[in-house]
Amino acid sequence: MRAFVAALSLGILLPASAAWAQSNSQTPVVASTQRAAEATSPDYSAVYCSSFVTDERSASDSYMISGEESRSTVVFARGDYVYINKGSVQGIKVGDRFSVIRPQTDPVEVQWFKWQNKLMKAMGTVYKDLGQLVVTTVQPNVSIAQVSFSCDYMQRGDLIHPFQERPSPPYKPSEKFDKFASVSGKPVGMLVVGQQFSQMFGKNSIAYVNLGNAQGVKMGDYLRIFRYQGSNIDTLVNIKDTQYKLYGFGSTPTKYEWNDLPREVIGEGVVINTSKNSATIFVTYSRMESYAGDYVEIE
Repeated sequence: MRAFVAALSLGILLPASAAWAQSNSQTPVVASTQRAAEATSPDYSAVYCSSFVTDERSASDSYMISGEESRSTVVFARGDYVYINKGSVQGIKVGDRFSVIRPQTDPVEVQWFKWQNKLMKAMGTVYKDLGQLVVTTVQPNVSIAQVSFSCDYMQRGDLIHPFQERPSPPYKPSEKFDKFASVSGKPVGMLVVGQQFSQMFGKNSIAYVNLGNAQGVKMGDYLRIFRYQGSNIDTLVNIKDTQYKLYGFGSTPTKYEWNDLPREVIGEGVVINTSKNSATIFVTYSRMESYAGDYVEIE
């Protein structure tokens, strides 16, 4: 009798366990051989987190004053609710969008090349993109907004200004890059500094140049990055005529100067933001590293 009950119980359990295993089995992973689509323009983060340089002082009368759980929270990010110092009396409405920015200074303050500090001063102030807000509740003199997109942490005192769309210019096919391109004859400037005050750039880097609207630069323009060959200051600057003696220029009867030799075209970038005397470029192609102090020209 016990054997019969045991057999009966086993007969009931086996189909149930099989059904459970079938319903809880993992979906098999199928490897795809389809090639992922290549990007055709800089993505949203690249455009809206690129920061910018301008000599126009950003209005400082609109800013974040706090946020929820403020007794224990000092920074805010995507999804958090923050408070801004303007409300219905100042014309704020539910659904209004704002960008959050913060002025930046280089914490190191060491020049990478001779004219870097002077060029930066002429270009203006670096403003770091921190993210975006959407107003959800409006009171007379204070509004509540939710962080809808963040590039970095936000904190009390960060500036806000009305959100402005930034287009994402299309990429130019890399196969059209010409490393022996002739001089365009258009305005020439420099890679002055990069995002977070970096000094070296490659593909997908963000850099700021001292060409802007006043020099005819427009959103979507391509800038060619180049340097001159044969300079005596490229390497081993403490040894006179290093380039001439070590790198082959001395094998000719005539000594060639830096401006006698073909320039070296090393990359290009597309303009994603402009101001009066500066532009933000997104490096789309790079043959080798470029550095602050390398030249750019409008293609």
